[in-house]
Amino acid sequence: MKKCHIAYLACTAALLGTGLGAAPSVAAHTVRLVKPGQSIQKAVDAAEPGDTVLLTHGVYHESVTLSTPGLTLRGMGRRTVLEPAADAAQTAGAAKAAGAAADACAAGGNGICVVGTKNHRVEDVTVAALTVSGHTRNGVYATETDRLTVRNVTAVKNGVWGIAQEASVRGVFRGNTARDNGDAGLFLANSVKEEQGATDTDGTVVERNRLEGNRIGVTVRRLRNLTVAHNHLTGNCAAVFVVGDENKPKAGLVTVRDNRIARNNKSCPKTARLDALQGSGIVLTGAEDSLITHNVIEDNVGTSPLSGGIVLFKSFVGTTSDRNRITDNDLRGNSPADLVNTDTAGKGNTFEGNSCRASQPAGLC
Repeated sequence: MKKCHIAYLACTAALLGTGLGAAPSVAAHTVRLVKPGQSIQKAVDAAEPGDTVLLTHGVYHESVTLSTPGLTLRGMGRRTVLEPAADAAQTAGAAKAAGAAADACAAGGNGICVVGTKNHRVEDVTVAALTVSGHTRNGVYATETDRLTVRNVTAVKNGVWGIAQEASVRGVFRGNTARDNGDAGLFLANSVKEEQGATDTDGTVVERNRLEGNRIGVTVRRLRNLTVAHNHLTGNCAAVFVVGDENKPKAGLVTVRDNRIARNNKSCPKTARLDALQGSGIVLTGAEDSLITHNVIEDNVGTSPLSGGIVLFKSFVGTTSDRNRITDNDLRGNSPADLVNTDTAGKGNTFEGNSCRASQPAGLC
């Protein structure tokens, strides 16, 4: 008991030193300190609901799976780094030591996995104050979660998504940096493997993140009831995508507001699912009843069919965008135009109070 108490006090002091532990801890909750060379997964597996696994500065060559409700996995800032194991032997050894869940996470090419089930979502997990880098698929990947919080995480040069979540509700993604990831910096979806209608996120929030150099800054795919606000997006091929398709209900009820979206002019080639991208600010395709407001969108320039400041585009399976409101945005220097509506079959879309110079068709400014 004395040893545990000393370890707890040491961890609390470390938290206070980083400014992360100003609030008093609940006495029943344990802080489990992990240093480079020690197994993060073993500490996670030993943790009880409400515990914190605290990672010191340094590089960890490991993948980690979290499925305990109320668990916090926290580093001490960007210098706490999770990278893939250096070689196959190291990966196999780490997976054997950590167990099947971590093995599956690593085999999937992910850095951190937060995993619930369809019948039992994992609740109140937090991932904070660390870097995930160089994983072949995703830096942080979550599925079947409720009230997941990802904050102050840096996701860099991961093969697909920097931070991703599917089949989840009430998530909070705040203060993260996602840079130079292969697809989206932040990717939120109903399901990546199943064809189904858009699902309600019960108010998921994506705010105050910096998203730079990715294929797409933020992708919101087949979801409803979600807010993307106060983010800075630059240097991506496209900044924000709100994507729907022919399934019912349609994607929509998404609010995109108060973001700064500038010079997303990286060039990305065509894929099997999407045309070539360059110079796209905010794109709505197959979405309904969404609000795009009070964004500053400037100097997004490209020759893709999806280029422009704010673009309404009929989905590639022919689904229209309907009843979306584009209001009070500040647009300048976007090409081929500040406002672009190629979804001529869409119904009830409105453009009001925007500051802009050019639109396609004319008259939207």
